[in-house]
Amino acid sequence: MYNKENLAQLKKMDGLAPDVMKAFWAFDKAAVADGAIPVKYKELIAVAVALTTQCPYCIDIHSGNARKAGATDAELTEAAMVAASLRAGAAVTHATHAFLK
Repeated sequence: MYNKENLAQLKKMDGLAPDVMKAFWAFDKAAVADGAIPVKYKELIAVAVALTTQCPYCIDIHSGNARKAGATDAELTEAAMVAASLRAGAAVTHATHAFLK
């Protein structure tokens, strides 16, 4: 299912729902723009979120953007480990529901 060529369909979506897509692209751009949190850290956050949502498109795009913003292999690895920790932690804490009677 994952194929980078699928992203070409975004242009079609832009035409089919122009107002909504324009708003989405503006929000997407603003969300990772430099602000109180620098771009590099926002992109590392995006990589970690993409790893937890398991979106290959987002992993690809945001790891590339993180690298462009100066992220190192060590920083990308640590972001991945934060994501893994949260995902594992959620499994552990949700396991407590198995003991409900």
